[in-house]
Amino acid sequence: MAGIKNKNKKFWNFKALDKNTGELTLYGEISEYSWWGDEITPKQFKEDLDALGDIDTLNVYINSPGGDVFAGQTIHSILKRHKATVNIYVDGLAASIASIVAMSGDTITMPKNTMMMIHNPWTWMAGSANEFRKMADDLDKIRESMISAYLDKAEDKLDRDKLVELLDAETWLSADECLEYGFADEIEETKQVAACLDKEILGRYKNTPKELLANEPEPNPGPDPGPDPNEEVKARELQKKMLALELELI
Repeated sequence: MAGIKNKNKKFWNFKALDKNTGELTLYGEISEYSWWGDEITPKQFKEDLDALGDIDTLNVYINSPGGDVFAGQTIHSILKRHKATVNIYVDGLAASIASIVAMSGDTITMPKNTMMMIHNPWTWMAGSANEFRKMADDLDKIRESMISAYLDKAEDKLDRDKLVELLDAETWLSADECLEYGFADEIEETKQVAACLDKEILGRYKNTPKELLANEPEPNPGPDPGPDPNEEVKARELQKKMLALELELI
């Protein structure tokens, strides 16, 4: 299970600011692999939240290209059930399932230069026709739960038909558009935030703004360190595997 494989590596960070206020930072991918069928990782997330004590306020900072839908939905549910006032701050991007996490906020604040992206759930799989039909049904159910989360926050400004249109189109929303549609409550002045977005994940989406995919300036490489001994070992191992494969084919 995911939690067993990587239970010590967290994509979240909780911090107690004082006895009444806690902080949660969600920067980067929302889980490296699925929480589906995983009992350990969600339990650890909740235990970390509970360890903050009887807080009245939880400030959540998000800068994420998305990730595992089940992790995002679980985090949304845990935060919605918590008695504290949840204040969401989008520090750069809340894309895909990260936008669902954002919907858990009693208040959602976005600086002018931040964005949110919403789309229909999708996945990769291999299997039989029956397995594909079941997956299609599962994706429809996941989509309905996502629609419910968005409308629970934005129902006063957005109807279902318009939301479905936005989901179908994979829509990248500016902070002002999020305010218009009810996905944000407050717009702040532009803020500079350190980049931590995985361009490989962003590249999977069809409408990713080009500026988010722009290559970072190449750092000064400094003096040539010479050949990497680890790379030489890997190359020799690859040669052995290729030779073994050739012998099998003869």
